[in-house]
Amino acid sequence: MKSLQRRTFAAVLASASLMLAWSPFAHAQAAGKKLVIGFAQTGAESEWRTANTESVKAAASAAGYELKFSDAQQKQENQIKAIRSFIAQKVDVIILAPLVTTGWDTVLREAKAAKIPVILESRSVVVKDPSTWTTFVGSDFVEEGRRAAQWLLGHTKNTTGDVNIVELQGTVGSDPAIERKKGFEEVLKANPRYKIIRSQTADFTRAKGKEVMEAFLKAEGKKINVLYAHNDDMAIGAIQAIEEAGLKPAKDVLVIGVDAVKGAFEAMIAGKMNVSVECNPLLGPQLMEAAAKAASGQTLPRWIKSIEGVFPAEVAAKEFPNRKY
Repeated sequence: MKSLQRRTFAAVLASASLMLAWSPFAHAQAAGKKLVIGFAQTGAESEWRTANTESVKAAASAAGYELKFSDAQQKQENQIKAIRSFIAQKVDVIILAPLVTTGWDTVLREAKAAKIPVILESRSVVVKDPSTWTTFVGSDFVEEGRRAAQWLLGHTKNTTGDVNIVELQGTVGSDPAIERKKGFEEVLKANPRYKIIRSQTADFTRAKGKEVMEAFLKAEGKKINVLYAHNDDMAIGAIQAIEEAGLKPAKDVLVIGVDAVKGAFEAMIAGKMNVSVECNPLLGPQLMEAAAKAASGQTLPRWIKSIEGVFPAEVAAKEFPNRKY
């Protein structure tokens, strides 16, 4: 899987180089015009998001583009202000990692009226006019939820009795929180012995993951068999709560996370986490290629998917040296 990702990464870079060699924008660049991109990021709430930001910045620098970066600090109103600032500055392309799915109609219409293409990255939106955004670069969150549930079914297939699950959801209203829950429940609904007994948001952060897991343990105690966290940071926070309650994570309580960040691999190697479903944050090269094409007026697919896998604890030590985030 990793060799495939490396080949894909190299292919993306090669494709980007080839495209720039002939695209209309390349001629404008040769004449002295530099592609200017505005990037409205959600914040730095997790290892995943930090790696995502670094990937975009590095890819923009490597391509010779000017990147205007805005950290919204987990506030949608800050992202909307950033987009309006990018419009006023007449950037060539806007990249938006939307904090939540709704509430974007007005500002995206303003970008469209200014003839600035908007590329969604890592999360999508729900708007009345889908033509206000150009393409989405990122993961299939529903599939990630399915993969988490499929791992659980396989891992517990030889057990009997009810399997009680607690769920740490991501930011309320965000695409990954909605869809990771949907995919997970979709697989489990045909298996009535798997029951989600508690489900609450923990905002994708370690601190909230620990806090909410403490509340789950206080309410349900040893009745909890499985923790499903919508990202690894919440899972890692919850692991601390499980240990402080006198239980063994990955044994007394199975721990499932999403993202496959280095922290999750370290937890798996330490025997405290069972599996992490990958959500690749290294979207920079794909985003720069899409931005150049959008700026030159080319038609893009509505969804440019990233390539991802599933990493159970059994492979964590072998795969850890390959992790870039």
